[in-house]
Amino acid sequence: MKGMTIIVKKITQIIAGPIFLYGLYIVAQGHLSPGGGFAAGSFIAGAFILLVLAYGDKLRHLKTEEFESSLIETLGILFFIITALGALLLSIRLGFIPVFFKNFLTKGIPGNLFSAGIIPLLNIAVGMEVGGALFTIFLEFVIRSSKEGK
Repeated sequence: MKGMTIIVKKITQIIAGPIFLYGLYIVAQGHLSPGGGFAAGSFIAGAFILLVLAYGDKLRHLKTEEFESSLIETLGILFFIITALGALLLSIRLGFIPVFFKNFLTKGIPGNLFSAGIIPLLNIAVGMEVGGALFTIFLEFVIRSSKEGK
């Protein structure tokens, strides 16, 4: 896949970082405002997709990136399941009625960043999974199209 012109590359250098940071902001504020893990993952994947489109890359390097993004996707799913199961096991251990996704963190003052218990952790997990999945799907399309173009 060939890269684009120098103008596109410079604009991409300028806007890819803020797009990524905005995705992190959305995942951190997802329990306080509209958004959350899915929207944040979409923004984060979009920043990486923009970089690949602007700069292009060799097929071998894209396969490595595909493995890494698939690994991030898997870790996001694993983090989500561990958080949910950890809450279940903790509720059993403390003698409560067993509840999947039981909130085991303190709930702070409503409206503050740390006020939603385990929901921010689940937003992070969903953001990792969605971002990794969207980027993996994009890379798979690029890899397959470059193989067919040879």
